[in-house]
Amino acid sequence: MDTDDARRPLEPELLEFEALAEAAGASIVERVVQKRDAVDAATLVGSGKAREIAELAKTLDAQVLLVLNDVRPRQRKNLEKIVTIPIVDRTMLILDVFARHARSREGKLQVELAQLRYRQSNLIGAGADLSRLGGGIGTRGPGETKLEVDRRRIQERITVLNRHLTDVRRQRATRRAAPHREPLAALVGYTNVGKSSLLNALSRADALVADQPFATLDPTTRRVYLGPGRYARLSDTVGFITDLPKDLVNAFRATLEELRDADLLVHVLDASNPDWPRQRIAVDAILHELELDAKPRLIVFNKADLVAESPHETGAIVASARTGLGIAAIRERIGEGLAAPADQEKTGALAEP
Repeated sequence: MDTDDARRPLEPELLEFEALAEAAGASIVERVVQKRDAVDAATLVGSGKAREIAELAKTLDAQVLLVLNDVRPRQRKNLEKIVTIPIVDRTMLILDVFARHARSREGKLQVELAQLRYRQSNLIGAGADLSRLGGGIGTRGPGETKLEVDRRRIQERITVLNRHLTDVRRQRATRRAAPHREPLAALVGYTNVGKSSLLNALSRADALVADQPFATLDPTTRRVYLGPGRYARLSDTVGFITDLPKDLVNAFRATLEELRDADLLVHVLDASNPDWPRQRIAVDAILHELELDAKPRLIVFNKADLVAESPHETGAIVASARTGLGIAAIRERIGEGLAAPADQEKTGALAEP
């Protein structure tokens, strides 16, 4: 749906949406864009366009209708009367990608909590027969075994998950309170800007790197050499996205608390993406929501090797995790941004790069 909002151009978000679909295992067979001054309250796109989409889906033998806009319960109910294939909106798609990439027990708990909260707030399962979705997009995680649970059973499961995540939060707090910890810097940024690649380049680690949205969900922390006798911890965190579902932000709050304890945030931007200003605004908005506006910040434009000329900004570093450009400068600036410890305990010998 294109409402011609100059602040939110459609094409970048549509390309991002298609990348999410591919990360969820879907193959796009057709793209339909409708221009309206506002969404239709009853069917999102209007009944005429909905019938057109239904005919097109039948002709193309499409299995799922992916909708960029978030679909409200009433709109979903009305659309399902016209379009007889499963309807998956943007939030459901993001949740599905998270479910696909969750590896640790904590990550799976957080994704399941977000899915259940979303279904609870949107009454999915109460008015829609999700069983016909099978095991496809939008049904991973709890959706495979809890298709039409009532509100009471959803709330019971949410209570259990919250209890488990409270234990996780308590364990994290205990670890953070340990004495003689080295200073902590955290990589933050939009999804797929190369944070994991930078972590590997700075620490000579082997964190998972994949050219797709939300490849990293579980925080990864590595020890980084800063200079003679100086080391720091560097943490890679889950990537952000425009309008990241609040259920996900809330579910991942235990993980994102790592950012609260960081002494420095390294905000990574994709120098090769012309849409980086919008992505930066999205990250800043989430950091504001997490009350991290005042946290010291270092700006890094990554993937500079992919463009002839990188964006320029006072104080920012132009870098490439692939070629090594700017890595030494990042190391130096992290060292400047972190308070020098009196006597860092050297556990495990690390050679100077």
